[in-house]
Amino acid sequence: MENITQEIKNIEDAMSKTNNKREYIRLKAIKLKLSGYTAKSIAEKLDVGRLTIFTWLKAYKENSVEALKNKKRPGNLRNLSIEEEKEFLKQFEEKAQKGQIVTAKEIEKAYRERVGHSIGTGQIYRVLNRNGFRKVMPRSKHPKKAKEEVIETSKKLNPKLKNLETFTHTNK
Repeated sequence: MENITQEIKNIEDAMSKTNNKREYIRLKAIKLKLSGYTAKSIAEKLDVGRLTIFTWLKAYKENSVEALKNKKRPGNLRNLSIEEEKEFLKQFEEKAQKGQIVTAKEIEKAYRERVGHSIGTGQIYRVLNRNGFRKVMPRSKHPKKAKEEVIETSKKLNPKLKNLETFTHTNK
């Protein structure tokens, strides 16, 4: 009994030090379990699944309070470093400066070959954004352009535009 009160005290101490809601709920679940509550009643109180309570309890038994704390996930999961990305994208930048069309699909294919495995499409857009690339693409037509029928009708109704069709302009 003395051992359980010490464990509860350790859990309460960890609960007071955390500011993470999920971590707090995990710690509270273990505290309630050690206090004699059933997994079903804890699950109802904390609005989590009963099996989740057992998973947390198992983790607590194996690694104490540390198992219930949030773990830092490693960052920077890029396939290439920033410098390698810049070097990789130089070839496409040169191609674009020559006036050739460069597409994200083309860059993605070359990137996949470079890293040696498949990647998500979103990843290539993040690489492009990180390196200052932007989507520049001409519109096929103006979004507010009138239909051809309306333009022709307008020319027929306006007498000044009727003569415009036969008028040609030459620069001298």
